[in-house]
Parts: sequence; structure tokens; C-alpha cells
Amino acid sequence: MITSNNQPFEYAIIGAGPGGLQLASCLERRGANYVVLEAGPQAGSFFGEYPRHGQLISINKINTGCDDYETNLRWDWNSLLGSKPLSFRSYSERFFPSRQSMVKYLADFARAENLNIQFGCKTNSIAKDGDGFVLTSETGLKLRARVVVVATGLSRPNTPDFPGVELGTHYVDFEIDPAKYKNKRVLIVGKGNSAFETADAMIEYASSIHLCSPHPTKLAWATHYVGNVRAVNNNFLDTYQLKSQNVILDAVIQSLEPEAGGVRANIVYTHAMEERRSVWYDQVLLCTGFRMDRSIFDSSCLPEVTTCGRLPMQTCEWESTNVPDLFFVGTLMQMRDYKKTMSGFIHGFRHNALALDSILAAKYEGKPWTGVPLESSTETIADTILDRLNRSAAIFLQPGYLCDLIVQQPDGMLHLVEGVPKDYVRSSSFFDSEMLITISLEYGDFSKIADPFNIDREPFEDKAHLAAYLHPILRIFERGELIQEKHLLEDLENDYSGPLWRERVLEFVSQHLFVT
Repeated sequence: MITSNNQPFEYAIIGAGPGGLQLASCLERRGANYVVLEAGPQAGSFFGEYPRHGQLISINKINTGCDDYETNLRWDWNSLLGSKPLSFRSYSERFFPSRQSMVKYLADFARAENLNIQFGCKTNSIAKDGDGFVLTSETGLKLRARVVVVATGLSRPNTPDFPGVELGTHYVDFEIDPAKYKNKRVLIVGKGNSAFETADAMIEYASSIHLCSPHPTKLAWATHYVGNVRAVNNNFLDTYQLKSQNVILDAVIQSLEPEAGGVRANIVYTHAMEERRSVWYDQVLLCTGFRMDRSIFDSSCLPEVTTCGRLPMQTCEWESTNVPDLFFVGTLMQMRDYKKTMSGFIHGFRHNALALDSILAAKYEGKPWTGVPLESSTETIADTILDRLNRSAAIFLQPGYLCDLIVQQPDGMLHLVEGVPKDYVRSSSFFDSEMLITISLEYGDFSKIADPFNIDREPFEDKAHLAAYLHPILRIFERGELIQEKHLLEDLENDYSGPLWRERVLEFVSQHLFVT
């Protein structure tokens, strides 16, 4: 706890959401000098309000037919990774649980891990001071930290800037009782999950609902990105395509104007040779997402952001590109793999946070990444590779972003290192190893596939590199030079325990490693 003004810490984490809790758990386990500053009265306060309609879209699959803890994390998108397993399945049996279940889970996780959290401590300002930072709370309390890790998420409403936008009501403020929209014409600005969640809730009440944004709707089952529109929210699509008075517009809103107790929207279609249209609505709702709040940073440490202004720019270590010793954890990590893998969500960033902890320990405490020693035999190495392909949640849920490594140390010993960002590998000492094997699961190129339910494939070993679906890739490097990239055939159930895969992995290992 904070016991005095100007108390020094090695690490200060801003925010006790799932990202902040996950990193704090890692720091607590290794006895680091850290504190978590949380504005609210308990952990995970975001989930006390959002999603507005109460249902999470992170799956909670309890009945998997498997009793292995790590394997089951592949279908558990809510649990954090603590010193002792605390499974979310103990808090809800629903496949799509309620946000209230998440609030209870995160509070219990913080207590179970005995985390050093200062609740009711809203950070008002962060300033660079010599080799560290000075953080000042809303009450005037100051503390010092060598490293600051921002875990505040996307906490500020992202509001469009077209004229008349003030006539709309943002997701954080509008009335969620669907009966309030009975027989109304409603324009929802946005086509993400919050927009579809909102539209789905009022289908039985509103006379007509229009969803509008410049770009076409992207569906998660087509892109493999869970942040795109999920099937659980897309009943609205039927009501559009089956002519039930609801509409999806690909258009730019030029302006909103008050008219006759409602709002007139002036739009320009993006796929109709810039045709213009003016449409009247009873109400306009803004489901346009959130952005990072930079107001707590003074000019000495204001982090650069992406061109859209929503996310902080980051290095491969999740460090600010322009403010040394300022890092990000949780959903803010998604800048590195934006809309490609799952760093914006618990089941992705929980694994990123473990990697960040190892990066911080190496960078500031001189502690090497933790590795598991391996016996230098072909059988052992092949079995290790197959075990990771079959069980690892990190490489399964962060495909092509996180990988496992088999590293040959200077003394010739081999070590398994789990859950390392691929981009980081290339800039780290791992890449200088005499021998390095990366183990990953990756999708192929499915960008030109029109129908994800109608894909021709060639189930032959010499065509494995053409697979569009998730499949294993092994790469071997010698002192940073790629020696071979081996693609293995995909499997319908991601089960690589059969004799074909074992034979191919043994061949791969035997070709390149001088082991017995």
C-alpha cells in the first residue's frame, strides 16, 4: 500500500482492469516493487457498466471433453492466469456470461492474488521526472515510479466530428430500455458489436432501425477476428436482407440537423457514385467506440497515438515510441496487431501480459526469460513441439503473433521459452542464438476468399503452405538466418497428436539438430 507521500515504486500500474490485474499478478509472484492505482472502489469497474446491455461476447465453454487446464484455456476467454488457477467457469455456466459475473471474478482474483492495489486513487497527472515519473492523484497524493504501465483501456468516448453530432447520444449515455424506442425511427452510427448489440435489443420495438458507417460490415466468422461483428449480435442482418424495415447503410454522415422534433441526417453513399440522401429519424445513437484518454499525461510524457487517435504508438515491447519507460497493458496492447489477432481482448492480452512481465524483468532487473530445460534428444524436442501445438493457449489464441521458442544456449543446452511476441524475437538476444526454433499456429491468406463456408483446399503435404486455415509452422534460425520454414497440414480439430504430424516433426528436428 501507499504509506507516505512521494513513496517510490519500481512499477506503477494505472488501472485495475483485467490487463492491470494480470500484470500485477506476475509482478507479485516474483516479488517486484509495484503498486496498482485504481480510481474505482473495486477491480474491473468498467464491467460494472459495459457492455450496456449486460452480455459479454467472450466465450465461456465449460464442456470441452478435456480436463487439461492449459488446453481448456483455448475456449475460456475470460479467466486470468494467476499463481493458483481461478477459473471463470466457477462464476458462470453461460456460454456468453453476464458482465456482473466478470465484476465478481475480477474482484476475487485481485483478493486471491493478494495484489497491491490502491482503490479510490484516481490518477490526475503523470509527469516525467529524471529517470522516472511522478504521479499525482486527485487528492494530491504523489508517488514516484521508475516505470509506468498504463492499463486504463479505451476509456474516453470516441465521438465523430461532423456538424450536428451533438444531436446524437453516445453509447455511454443513451437509454437502453428498448420500450423507449417503441414505434420510433432510429439511426445508429457505427457497425461494430456495440451498434449491433443495441440494434438487436430494439428490433421488437423500433419501427425502423438504420445502421450507418462508411465501410461495409465485417463479420467475425469471415475474418477470424473476434472484434468484428459476432453472430450472437447479428440477428439484425436478417431483418435487413429479408426486408423487415431495417437498413444497413455504407455512407458518410455529412451533418445532422434538428427537424420536427427529430433529427435529419444528410448522408453520402460510399458505394453509389456519391449519391446523396436526406433521412429523418426520431433519434440518433452514437455507437462509435472509445479511445485512450491522454489527459492525465503532461507535456513531458505525452505518448504519441495512431492516426485515428484511439491507441498509443508502441514498440515491439509495448513501450511508448516516444516516452521511454512508459508501457501499456490490456486492450491498449492491440496497436501492435490491430484487428489481426486478439490483443484487444482478455484471452489475448492475458498472454501478452505474461510476456510483458518477462520483458520488464529482463530490461530493468537483469533477469533472463524463464525457460524449461530440455533433454538434447530428437524424441524429446519433437514431443515438446507437438505438446505445444496441441496444448498451448497462447499460440492458439494469438496466432502468428505469439510463438514458443526452443533456444540453444551458449553452453549448448536447449530451453523451451513460451509465449514470446514474434516481433520481439527478432530484436532480442534470442535471435543471436546458435540455433532457434519458433513454434507457431498461423492462418494462411484468406483475404480473397469470398465465402468462408465454401473453400476449396488441397489436403496434400506439399501444399500445406497454401492452407488458409490455422495450421502449424516451424521455423529454424541459425544466428538470425532463416534456414527452413516448415508448414504442417491443418487439422479439423487442431489435434496434431497423430502419427503423420509426429513423423514430420521428427524429420524436421533430425534434419537440423545435432542431437541423439
